[in-house]
Amino acid sequence: MSRLVAVGTALPDHAHSQSEICDVIAPLLTQDPVRVALTRRLHTNAGVARRHLALPLDRYAGLTTFGASNDAFLRVGADLAEEAARRALDDAGLEPSDVDHVLVTSVTGIGAPSLDVLLAQRLGMRTDVRRTPSFGWGCAGGAVGLARVDDLLRGRPRDVALLVAVELCSLTLQHGDDSTANLAASGLFGDGAGAVVVVGDEHALARPAPRAPARRTARVVDSRSTLHPGTADDLGWRVGDAGFQVVLSPRLPELVGAHLLGDVKTLLVEHDLTPDDVATWVVHAGGPRIIDSVRDALGLAEQDVHASRTSLRETGNLSSASVLHVLAATLATSTAPPGSAAVLMAFGPGVSTELVLLRLDGVPTALRAVA
Repeated sequence: MSRLVAVGTALPDHAHSQSEICDVIAPLLTQDPVRVALTRRLHTNAGVARRHLALPLDRYAGLTTFGASNDAFLRVGADLAEEAARRALDDAGLEPSDVDHVLVTSVTGIGAPSLDVLLAQRLGMRTDVRRTPSFGWGCAGGAVGLARVDDLLRGRPRDVALLVAVELCSLTLQHGDDSTANLAASGLFGDGAGAVVVVGDEHALARPAPRAPARRTARVVDSRSTLHPGTADDLGWRVGDAGFQVVLSPRLPELVGAHLLGDVKTLLVEHDLTPDDVATWVVHAGGPRIIDSVRDALGLAEQDVHASRTSLRETGNLSSASVLHVLAATLATSTAPPGSAAVLMAFGPGVSTELVLLRLDGVPTALRAVA
């Protein structure tokens, strides 16, 4: 099994309160006073207090074409990918030239060359680095990307892999679209990136530290992907003349809740575990109702989803990068016993549930005093 040795995160510099964003964005979506009032209610109820945006807030009024939005995505996305990746590599004590595989996932922009090429050039990775660009995993990208990196490293156990998730959701803003889905999305999603360094089980960094580590690491034990039939129209994009138009069904939390317990049990039973044996839950901050559905379906305590609520409140839903931000916060603060089980989860178009089973390594010295 592979070992997750470091997580890095990055957010754009342009940070605003939810109310500030709503004041500027709502009139771009609709001039109908009733729909403006609905936009404000949806923003207020999104569980978000603050978000970071790819561009200065006053630039969004002029962002009216897909070409302009995508140009900004490639420029700002490459900056954030580099920042998150450098942080993760620095924490792991590795150089970019040590990376054998890089997987970059995003669902908010496109490019050819893709972001993985831009990132490899910026970091100075080897010219023979193996690259996997991904588009289409949506909010599940951080979880399924980690699972696919683990699959890869099981066949190349001496290698180093870098997973990077970059999402600039604000650049998908659709002017004049006052559909309820678009109004809700305009108050829920934020911009950011996350990166994870994972090594194969024969790499030097996969060996247990002889003393308390400076940070928590985790072993990737297993993963599970589940596509739920009849849900392809509940989440994703419709590509229109102005770019990506959100598809966001109000029944999505119900779908997540209906299937999740069975999916989790199927993953755990092969390792002689039950949900009660899981000490830590790393839950995609998809929105307040998604977090509620996860909590209720699995019978969790509110404390079990505290990191997800906090991430949602402070940054909004970062799509594929969201669960990596929650993972970073969890590893930084968790005092769960070494060897305890953790389940990381996210949900994406399909509708799909993506689960990763982890085993946490030792508690860092700085946290032992509060354990």
